[in-house]
Amino acid sequence: MMESPPVTKRGSGSSESGGSESGAEGRTRFEYFGWVYHLGTNSIGREFCHLRFLYIRGKYVMMYKRDPNENPGIKPIRRGVVGNTLMVEELGRRKVNDGDLYVIRFYNRLDEEKKGEIACATAGETRKWMEAFDQARQQAEYELSQGSTRNRLNVEDEIDLDGHRPRVRRYAHDLKKLIRIGHGPETLVRRSSNLGKHQRPSEFTEGDAADAVEAHEWRCVRTVNGVRIFEDVSDHKPLSKTVLVKAVGVVDASPDTVFEVVLNLDRLRRYEWDSFTGDLELVDSLNGHSDVVYGSYDPRSLSSHKLMCCSYRWQSKRDFIFSRQWFRGQDGTYTILQFPAIHKKRPKKSGYRRIKISPSSWEIRNLRGLAGSRGHRCLVTHMLEIDSGGWFKWKCYQSSKFEKSIPYALLNQVSGLKAYISANPALTCESSTTLVDTKTSDISGSISEFEDADDAEEFYDAIAADSSSSSDDDEDDSDAELDSKGQRVKLKNVSWAIASLALKAKKAMDANNELDHSVDPVNLDSSEFCGSMQKGKGESDSNCWTSPSGAGFKIRGKTYLKDSAKVAGGDPLLKLIAVDWFTLETPRSKVALHPKCLVQSEAGKNLPFILIVNLQVPAKPNYSLVLYYAADRPVNKNSLLGRFIDGNDAFRDARFKLIPSIVHGYWMVKRAVGSKACLLGKAVSCNYLRQDNFLEIDVDIGSSSVAKSIIGLVLGYVTSLVVDLAILIEGREEKELPEYILGTVRLNKVRLDTAVPLEN
Repeated sequence: MMESPPVTKRGSGSSESGGSESGAEGRTRFEYFGWVYHLGTNSIGREFCHLRFLYIRGKYVMMYKRDPNENPGIKPIRRGVVGNTLMVEELGRRKVNDGDLYVIRFYNRLDEEKKGEIACATAGETRKWMEAFDQARQQAEYELSQGSTRNRLNVEDEIDLDGHRPRVRRYAHDLKKLIRIGHGPETLVRRSSNLGKHQRPSEFTEGDAADAVEAHEWRCVRTVNGVRIFEDVSDHKPLSKTVLVKAVGVVDASPDTVFEVVLNLDRLRRYEWDSFTGDLELVDSLNGHSDVVYGSYDPRSLSSHKLMCCSYRWQSKRDFIFSRQWFRGQDGTYTILQFPAIHKKRPKKSGYRRIKISPSSWEIRNLRGLAGSRGHRCLVTHMLEIDSGGWFKWKCYQSSKFEKSIPYALLNQVSGLKAYISANPALTCESSTTLVDTKTSDISGSISEFEDADDAEEFYDAIAADSSSSSDDDEDDSDAELDSKGQRVKLKNVSWAIASLALKAKKAMDANNELDHSVDPVNLDSSEFCGSMQKGKGESDSNCWTSPSGAGFKIRGKTYLKDSAKVAGGDPLLKLIAVDWFTLETPRSKVALHPKCLVQSEAGKNLPFILIVNLQVPAKPNYSLVLYYAADRPVNKNSLLGRFIDGNDAFRDARFKLIPSIVHGYWMVKRAVGSKACLLGKAVSCNYLRQDNFLEIDVDIGSSSVAKSIIGLVLGYVTSLVVDLAILIEGREEKELPEYILGTVRLNKVRLDTAVPLEN
């Protein structure tokens, strides 16, 4: 693992955000800076990994070979502007110089050929840099909203690769050869900023972990070493051979720290907290968010009781193989899924008995949110499915045999993790932060010159393509010293942190006045609209859709800005009138323009408004689930929905939210999908088409490799799943609360072979 630098923050003025700033003159501008690794391919085709000092001020980004605070007057080797079309992807872990780095990819959503990559030593640093670039993009959006000619970035400027860089023009046609394309997946969802004074962190409890009503019913059966052990008693069958259990404990560390410890395969470290899977080694790294691991253990410390594994002889050693998949949610929660696996690199070997470990999952959720609290705390949950026989004997009679079983060793990993981190304060200590007035900065002058420049380039141009200083990048770096084996980079002691950016508040209307009630409603009869997927008539129907109420979803209440309270949703504002289930060779957008689409029918044209959500499902072949929601009255132009319909893409990306819920289905699929609200525009690429009486939202799930892999898991069990989805527009100001459910859909045991081909 490459070493990680400490972090520091620099800002000017007071920090305010959430929507109360009135003008540009009184706004706060923060700076973010620190060491990162710049990844890429130089002009002769050699891949490089250079240690660079990255500096962000407002929407401007500069990259240095050395720390400009320690070297006044040093010129940046690269610089650019973060436009409002910037997309940031977390590609996960990648092996670089025999060390693990967490890679971030940047690209323009209007032109994905313009891209670049940086990397960090830890997942926590990656998260902070992603938040920093999100704030920089918000700064660009703010300046765009001011209407200033000087600050306005037009579309031509954003997608023009050449820009004002004459020395780059000769490379423009061969740019693909100069840019290293990332192969790892990005996180399912990116975390939106919540650092403003009007966005109080939630005072989390276990019940706040989901935005959909929990289907499980957990009962605590034992407390061991400060860790609670639960069993799922919802709809339990007396003759069931398995039971779902989990160990839950509070760890005094950040989710980033715990995630790194759980994922780390270093034997000496795992020996200190993991009594079962201490001997692990990496077999294969599938992508940045998944790998395959081989492990072995000595059975002398365990009984021969048959739990979670096949029968085995007492004399032989044991080994196993499992795959891991991990991702981080928008709320900062880490999820790690573990499945049994086989791999050609690890065939069965003599002297070992191959066992099969049942699937399990880790959830690491932040608990930091109480006013005045100090330090980091997180809730760690380890969930697994085990044989019911030994479990009930242990629960009822405290059988000692279970305490020498594999499941018990796995459940005890949480208590071992908790004790290990408590005994190693170096894991949890934070670097000191420094707050410095920007006006006294030694490099403010160079930044001011940059801001005054009329030929500011887009950030992806600066970081991805050759520049006048590209020769500097090709040279050996004195700043990035390698050890004798050339495997470890020694970083300088630099720290940074993230602060919020104040954005101008927009006037919001009453959320209960979304439709124009002065107009008589039209009759919305779903029988008049025909989709390729049939509407269900009862709960026993399969391969169909229905529209449930919003009572099963939790949304922001009227007092959310004060107490973070969520309430059960009500009836949807829009009515689901039809669902299409298409199969395609390649993903297709703008389905509404297809001549056979119901929007083009006479009945569709007579509706006041139709919202079309096209969920593009990556597979072989590809699928599209198209949902049609209709309003019985015209939309109030000044309402939140009206501003969403006629707003710009940046506003839509920041507000369009989806809440998933697996009502019935395999528990590992439930863990993979989750039930937290997701801002789709920050998770995957969304394209919008506004015409006539409709708005179409094309959600490209395949644009996120993690989302794609999770959808692959869902498709494997789709015929046994009942899935609920709710869509809504996020309310961020008091006048936009309480939130309301825009529309819902329930998909009941869908069959892939019933998808209808969509003609070109």
